[in-house]
Amino acid sequence: MAQSKLRKDAAHNRELLLEAGRDLFAQRGLRVTLNDVAHHAGVGVGTAYRRFPNKEALLEAIVERQVDELEEILHDALEEDDPWAGIVTYLERSLVLQTHDRAMAQLLSGRHMSPESFDRERDRLAPLINSLADRARRAGVIRHDIVGTDLVMIQIAVVSVALTCTDREGVSRRDDVAEVYRRYLWIMLDGLKPARDGVSPLPVDPLTTEQAHALLGSNGVPSKLGKDFS
Repeated sequence: MAQSKLRKDAAHNRELLLEAGRDLFAQRGLRVTLNDVAHHAGVGVGTAYRRFPNKEALLEAIVERQVDELEEILHDALEEDDPWAGIVTYLERSLVLQTHDRAMAQLLSGRHMSPESFDRERDRLAPLINSLADRARRAGVIRHDIVGTDLVMIQIAVVSVALTCTDREGVSRRDDVAEVYRRYLWIMLDGLKPARDGVSPLPVDPLTTEQAHALLGSNGVPSKLGKDFS
């Protein structure tokens, strides 16, 4: 009975730390320390270090939760009857997540994860993003040369616009520009559509997963990818 209570307490404290960590990282970015998270969660620093040996371990656990949410969005997008609506669902909902969570884009880049963890999370999302792009391309609702990595890079580009409109605490600098990123999302969405009078050929090939990984995990995370997004 005592052991069962200890396990429940440990699980409860872990949840408190995960929620506190996500809250603080979203507000203040990745400069938050594990001590900060412990205080915010209302648990002792020693308890925090028993659940997570360092900040990186906490970050990886938070990323797993974030990937769960993105995976759910992708499944919902693939269940849309209209392939174009699926593309819009994925980009709009994933961008809402990332624009309200300042640290999310940095975490999902893999720069604060081990290569093994990054590869594992990538392998969960890449096939779904590929399927989304493939389905839309076969239906003729996007250009014939659009692939999964194009959707990922659009997402990253629009997130960067959103983050320029917030301060380091994740608060909008001006209320009248808080949603301006959605304007640029829709400009890019229109760019995905096949033009009735033909489209200009894209000047370079799309990124492979290996190339995207090298760009996004450039501060020391080695590229170990053997598969393409496209």
